[in-house]
Amino acid sequence: MWNQTKITLSKKARGYHIITDEILHQIPEIKKIKTGIAHIFIQHTSASLTINENADPSVRRDFATHFKRMVPEDTSMYEHTLEGPDDMTSHIKSSMLGSSVSIPITDGSLNLGTWQGIYLCEHRNNGGRRKLVITLHGEKDIA
Repeated sequence: MWNQTKITLSKKARGYHIITDEILHQIPEIKKIKTGIAHIFIQHTSASLTINENADPSVRRDFATHFKRMVPEDTSMYEHTLEGPDDMTSHIKSSMLGSSVSIPITDGSLNLGTWQGIYLCEHRNNGGRRKLVITLHGEKDIA
């Protein structure tokens, strides 16, 4: 079974947001898959996806602090700054974290670890609504 869905996430402020439930709400077809894989791809160059801890909010704050230090918003360091000081830095952060994640599907659910969640990493001050393409592939549940 193959299924591909394009979804639009609600607008998020700059930061690291757990979007697992928002994704699952928009792909009810996953419940029909016994064994498979979900591939989630973001169609943007200034936001990214990753998987990390979903329980302690300090993880998301530490992500923000780390990337702010690692990729400073100093426009004198970059040529591509037409859209502001967060322009090129957003592209760099997005490339570092990546544009997709793949997760096993087991018995109709994402087979994430106990403390794992899917993050939207919004690197822009005003990023807008983000589009994801979600491709599900797997063996249909016979029951």
